[in-house]
Amino acid sequence: MSLNDFSFELITQDDNARLGKITTPKGTIDTPAFMPVGTQGTVKGIFTDDIKQTNTQIILGNTYHLLLRPGVEILNNFDGLHKFMNWDKPILTDSGGYQVMSLSKFNKIDLKIGAIFKSHLDGKKIILSPEKSIQVQKSINSDIIMVLDECPKLTSDKKILSKAIEVSTHWAKRSKIEFGNNKKKALFGIAQGGLYKDLRIESIEKLKEINFDGYAMGGLAVGEQQVDMFNILKETTNYLPKDKPRYLMGVGTPSDILGAVKEGIDMFDCVMPTRSGRTGLAFTWEGKLNLKNSKYAKDKTPLDNECDIRHLNKYSKSYLNHLIKSNEMMASMLISLHNIYFYQQFMSEIRKNVKNGTFLSFYKKYINLFN
Repeated sequence: MSLNDFSFELITQDDNARLGKITTPKGTIDTPAFMPVGTQGTVKGIFTDDIKQTNTQIILGNTYHLLLRPGVEILNNFDGLHKFMNWDKPILTDSGGYQVMSLSKFNKIDLKIGAIFKSHLDGKKIILSPEKSIQVQKSINSDIIMVLDECPKLTSDKKILSKAIEVSTHWAKRSKIEFGNNKKKALFGIAQGGLYKDLRIESIEKLKEINFDGYAMGGLAVGEQQVDMFNILKETTNYLPKDKPRYLMGVGTPSDILGAVKEGIDMFDCVMPTRSGRTGLAFTWEGKLNLKNSKYAKDKTPLDNECDIRHLNKYSKSYLNHLIKSNEMMASMLISLHNIYFYQQFMSEIRKNVKNGTFLSFYKKYINLFN
């Protein structure tokens, strides 16, 4: 193995919670890791250099949206998304599979062809096959590429979930062929199966036969109760290979992350830090703070005394409350940046506690703080 090849090292465990390190040619990723979402090639409202200052080691890009805008031709002209958005660290891209579910009124599924979309921008027909998804992700120059999958909406119908496994497994095989043999990048499989243990295990075993560089749990965080998500992870995560990264897609709140780390998950992504920032909601070690609330109108304290990125520790809650009420865009920018900073501090503390064998105490202290 070359020093520049993709690799994963499991360093230690505290019960099921894992401490690890992913190595890529673009840099290392300490796990458990949180990936801010840069759907359109930007983490909304935050300068790229500021994202780096939060100790973010990897971001997520969206294959479907980047295919529509700016498109493959422009991405190829820049040798991918890194140069285009001035980001020199690793990038993971989803496959577009989530949009098969979230934009379902615009698409249909064909096992042999792929996902057939109407663009939400102009209604243009788009065929996103497993091969096309991999090709687009290569144009983005992703360091971690996801297979195209079918992610069904929340359902208890086993026939629907079994069909999604059939489609996803077929597409996973085709994605692996299209990906080829590239040791500098990684290809992750995505397990489906809803909240059924037997279906999850079936999906995982089929993916293990194909052999991927990492494995994701898809089809969760789609509306189920948090306790149900934790339970299915508890029952099935250990069926995933121990020596490969484990990724829970689209999750979530700090409590979601804590509960999933407890069951052995290594990687997370979610729009929540920035989406919440745009609505005046801040995540702090005190819990969630709704800065729209009038009780902060005269509060002179900052959100975090230690954060000097963009001098965040010099802005009072009173000032942020004023910006929100004045509908100033600076409010969204400052709170979103704070939230990304907090999430990365939170992940750092998780890693520290796993390393020290004190994760369970940390878990008990914070698991209910953000619900």
